[in-house]
Amino acid sequence: MSPTDTDKQAGDLLQYIDASPTPYHAVRETARRLTDAGYRALDERESWSLKPGEKVFVVRGDTSIAAFQLGTKPVDATGFRLVGSHTDSPNLRLKPNAPVNRHGYQQLGVEIYGGVLLHTWTDRDLSLAGRVVVLKNGRPEHHLVDFRRPLLRVPNLAIHLNRAVNSEGLKLNPQEHMVPVLGLESAGPAELRALLVEELAKQGVTAAVDDLLGYDLCLYDVQPSTRSGLHGEFLHAPRLDNLASCHTGLTALLSPGGPREATCGVVLYDHEECGSRSAQGAASPFLKDLLERIVQAHADGKADAFHRAIRRSFMVSADMAHAVHPNYPSMHEPKHQPQLGGGPVIKSNVNQSYATDGESWAHFAALCKEAGVTPQHFVTRTDLGCGSTIGPITAGQLGIRTVDVGNPMLSMHSIREMAAASDVARMVAVLTRFFA
Repeated sequence: MSPTDTDKQAGDLLQYIDASPTPYHAVRETARRLTDAGYRALDERESWSLKPGEKVFVVRGDTSIAAFQLGTKPVDATGFRLVGSHTDSPNLRLKPNAPVNRHGYQQLGVEIYGGVLLHTWTDRDLSLAGRVVVLKNGRPEHHLVDFRRPLLRVPNLAIHLNRAVNSEGLKLNPQEHMVPVLGLESAGPAELRALLVEELAKQGVTAAVDDLLGYDLCLYDVQPSTRSGLHGEFLHAPRLDNLASCHTGLTALLSPGGPREATCGVVLYDHEECGSRSAQGAASPFLKDLLERIVQAHADGKADAFHRAIRRSFMVSADMAHAVHPNYPSMHEPKHQPQLGGGPVIKSNVNQSYATDGESWAHFAALCKEAGVTPQHFVTRTDLGCGSTIGPITAGQLGIRTVDVGNPMLSMHSIREMAAASDVARMVAVLTRFFA
């Protein structure tokens, strides 16, 4: 990839991440980009009329989104070309009755969402963002909020009171030790619901405290994403896992070009980090529902059209991959140690934690060759457990051929993660070939 491509794609990724502090905001930013590119929104509650070559997208639950460019040929003759990723990342989320007053401090109770590296959330400038539901004219209305300023902090315990921390490690109890500080009781009350109403007012939404029906709020680090390294080769950002894959799939789908013969699409799910079991997660019928409706509107009308379309389809499950850690090389399988800046990683696991097999591996490797990119490979050490992705879930739900891939990264599930700038453009190039 040229330096220009690398800089452009890396910079655009960081902008995408900073605009997406929560899955709600990630879907909104994705929908904005799709709309700007000529895609129109469909409502699952309405009947659909679709035409060859049309560009459409669907949002479910405010946190999952799927977009399709319909092919010029019937979908049962060409199948679907799909890229799947997820919009959620491990973080801290507010409890329903969040306010807590302890020892002169005003705090907010949180739950741990996903596999959080807890210690990375201490001593950070944290803000709040997410979705608020208010009563308006007798009906619930959804609004996004983002305070965009340091509001909370989880203070660490001083070494003087924990002398063994550097030799025995930091041990954190999620219930007792991860409660962020909001303010001082002596400074006056800072009622959460009142704060949310004030934030809504800044958006022109008028609501009383009693009108607030519910919320889904996430904590996030306000420090912007950035590049680092001797030559700017590294990306430091929150939520690289897995907004980086959402971005590359979306960018490839929106890449310039004429009509495509096959129907191409991306599906960005919520709730991957906690098992995908939700109305809009990968274990839900979200994707199957959409594909069936597209086939009904864009096939030859035969009863088996959907099944024929699936058998001609292919999915790239794109989720970030583990790069070899220079300080912990023994934690990696000796013959499978992806490097930052080394290009896309094909992820394999014979026990189906990843959906890759020899056929799907070969398919993706051929795409890499066409794009002038050399793929890397990842396998977890045989004596360690293996994480999983949406790949096996989607493959199991639909019976669709699937490969699991991702760009290499370090500090996975940290509040700030690390990847290589040059890998962004490489993955975009391969996925663009896939859609072509």
